Amino acid sequence: MMKWLVLFFIFQSIFCSAQTFQTGSGNVNFLSKAPLSEFNGVSDKLHGLIDLTENVLDFYIDLNTLETGIGLRDKHMRDNYLETKKYPFAEFTGKMNAIPSFTAGVKNNVQAVGVFKIHGVERPVEIEGTLSKKSTGELELVATFDILLSDYDIPVPSLVFYELAEKQVVTIKATLQPKN
Repeated sequence: MMKWLVLFFIFQSIFCSAQTFQTGSGNVNFLSKAPLSEFNGVSDKLHGLIDLTENVLDFYIDLNTLETGIGLRDKHMRDNYLETKKYPFAEFTGKMNAIPSFTAGVKNNVQAVGVFKIHGVERPVEIEGTLSKKSTGELELVATFDILLSDYDIPVPSLVFYELAEKQVVTIKATLQPKN
């Protein structure tokens, strides 16, 4: 009996760990599209986890890693608007409405519900994207959602040369590896 119990726990450990995935690589892109100015902010430092057994999603980024291509704009964005010394991270935690059945190479449309936190403010969000499983066993996630800066108490610059859109389009892309 003890032998079967040990085998059960070993199997459960293997199965459960095969259902949990961590980012091997991931990036975030935000698009600010104002009438006189359009630019992207990007970071390849997205960290995250998908646990298919518990239906848990958790992704975060250090906002100090966002770059727009102009150093002075990056500094002003971090210091004056995102206030990254006080609020260094943006994070989404939530769950999928339905966990897809995976066939290697097939993109599954998914919807997640949860909480997005940035600038010290948490708000409920729904995010749509695609999730697929590669033949290597890795998951690929692509998701896009909009945020309004005013919803998160982030001021919109009033100077014309720092024009920033109220609505930011956020896209995340991640390759997640089975967690050992």
